[in-house]
Amino acid sequence: MHKLGRGHRDKLQQFMTITGSSEKVALQTLKASDWHLEGAFDVFYSQPQVKTFTDSRHLEELFNRYKDPYSDMILVDGITLLCNDIQVDPQDIVMLVVSWHMKAATMCEFSKQEFMGGLQALGIDSLEKFRERIPFMRSELKDEQKFREIYNFAFGWAKEKGQKSLALDTAIGMWQLLFAEKQWPLVDHWCQFLQARHNKAISRDTWSQLLEFARMVDPTLSNYDAEGAWPYLIDEFVEYLNENGIMENGELNDLSQKR
Repeated sequence: MHKLGRGHRDKLQQFMTITGSSEKVALQTLKASDWHLEGAFDVFYSQPQVKTFTDSRHLEELFNRYKDPYSDMILVDGITLLCNDIQVDPQDIVMLVVSWHMKAATMCEFSKQEFMGGLQALGIDSLEKFRERIPFMRSELKDEQKFREIYNFAFGWAKEKGQKSLALDTAIGMWQLLFAEKQWPLVDHWCQFLQARHNKAISRDTWSQLLEFARMVDPTLSNYDAEGAWPYLIDEFVEYLNENGIMENGELNDLSQKR
């Protein structure tokens, strides 16, 4: 091993353990990211030519541990056991990131191809590696582009099979989960508005445009353009905020105090 200080040696060893990379690749990647581990992981996993080594037999063993006894799928009980093994709450948003990596078609289930393909892409073939990769997957939520991809993935993942729209209760639960991560001060007002005025399933267009609205429009609505091409539901939401006096003098008021 190169002559490095103890701190750098520890980071090098940790990087090699998690990624399965060679010492040479680990050293180059860590140097390129100025020895910041999270940055090094981002660099490493954004390189399509970099393939981490995974043992297919170990992947098969992991799948068999969690798969349903009556089908070639991992279902709710298997996912609960997996969460217990990797010490993550099943409601933790990081499980959405895991599902995104696996390209899972439906919430609370993984096909064999989804599970093994996702873990292979992440360089995971053991529970230890899985636990070690959790901080990296959590950090991906802080990347604006990845957050947008995860957000848009969540719509198809959370909706019922065969449905074009997302059930309102499910959409509200997902918005509260996602916007707890990416702070948006209007999320509670948005959910209250939907329950009071809309009470219908959410279209993909409304789902995707809401993130753009949250990203582009100031929470005080100072730069909101009524002539903009927002879905009608978002325009109605702005009217609702104004009608209920939630926006006063460019500041947010608590709707619960208005009741």
